[in-house]
Amino acid sequence: MSRTIDKEARKAQLAEAVWQVILDEGIGAVSVRTVAERAGVVVGSLRHIFPTRAELVVFSAELMVKRATERLLAIEPDDDVREYVFTIVKQLLPLGPDSRAEFEINLALFAEGTAVKGLVDIRQDANRQLADLFVRLVEMVTGERDTPESLQQSRRLHAMVDGFAFHILHQPEMEDTSWALDILWAEINSLAAQQA
Repeated sequence: MSRTIDKEARKAQLAEAVWQVILDEGIGAVSVRTVAERAGVVVGSLRHIFPTRAELVVFSAELMVKRATERLLAIEPDDDVREYVFTIVKQLLPLGPDSRAEFEINLALFAEGTAVKGLVDIRQDANRQLADLFVRLVEMVTGERDTPESLQQSRRLHAMVDGFAFHILHQPEMEDTSWALDILWAEINSLAAQQA
């Protein structure tokens, strides 16, 4: 059992080293050698766990999606469904240093999809999960289920969050992001008003 835990911890350590190389030097700098160096392990030890760069990069992307999913699932429901939905939506935006870094890493990993085949499947699965999440969020706020209108509303909210994430990423790190949150809060309130 402890060998499995040790292996999982080592895999996570190596994935985190991949993320750090991406942030510091870009996706092009990710190699077995640079990641081993960043993680403080010998190349042979890394290759024992991930024989190829592709396997290392794919695992790094999978772990990123897994951690983001766990973070969203850990959000406690609020008595005010609008507040709950807003809290979840904020988690999908690069509003702080950690979420900004995560967003940059995700973009780099998924852009690598043409070179690393498994990344396309991970990107598509993550997008499917997000689309499903937005459907559930809109259903929670509006009380409507499986209607053409609720599907359109969920796609609109999803597109807004994706678009705002890119806009926020492109502005200076310390710049005010309340404009995006104000618009999203207004959108959530507009959806909730339809329930009446």
